[in-house]
Amino acid sequence: MGISESFIAHLIELRTRLLKITVALLLVFICLFPWASDLYAMLAQPMLAKLPKGGQMIATDVTTPFFVPLKVAMMAALLVALPYILYQTWRFVAPGLYEHERRLVVPLIVASTLLFFCGMAFAYFAVFPVVFGFITASAPQGVAVMTDIDKYLSFVLGMFLAFGFTFQVPVAVVLLVRMGAVSVEKLRDIRSYVIVGAFILGAIFTPPDVVSQFMLAIPLWLLYEAGIVVASWMKPGEQAAKSL
Repeated sequence: MGISESFIAHLIELRTRLLKITVALLLVFICLFPWASDLYAMLAQPMLAKLPKGGQMIATDVTTPFFVPLKVAMMAALLVALPYILYQTWRFVAPGLYEHERRLVVPLIVASTLLFFCGMAFAYFAVFPVVFGFITASAPQGVAVMTDIDKYLSFVLGMFLAFGFTFQVPVAVVLLVRMGAVSVEKLRDIRSYVIVGAFILGAIFTPPDVVSQFMLAIPLWLLYEAGIVVASWMKPGEQAAKSL
């Protein structure tokens, strides 16, 4: 098979995988659409629970009450279909990988996905109640806290991404050690810099209260330590490369 024929075959394969992913997303979204408002209510529960009795959210745009739940349903569909999306992605790239690379990639993909979900769950169940409690308690007397549902969704998505990527730290640490880019000893030596960086990131990506900053910084540091522990069980650097 010539280079041009091989390239076309890869494009056809890519198109097939993307089509399957798109169909899967659409099917899941169609199934979730009737419950779009319920999904948003579930997402908004941490904020609603902290509002004063009778407090509610508002919609400042004409189309917001329709499109915001629609966005939430799309986000939920993406999360539900994510295992299938990763599977199709794996089927596309696997033929181009060596056997030892396949053995490494599969566990990392699974671990990365689970950790991202764990990060989102941690934000929803642990961080949001603290953050929203602080926000509502900080409102001056006579000011009614009534958050716009579209802005609330943007805030929640930002927090989900921040904590989801924070929980990827162990995967990043293991990859760096596995590739020989850094040694476990070096990771231990720079621990103090990582802790400082964790608190800086906590100050950037969370509201301006100390508790929520700690709730991002502390897990980031602990996950870094967990990555070091896992990486120390593996053969680092050149030894790992030779064993492959």
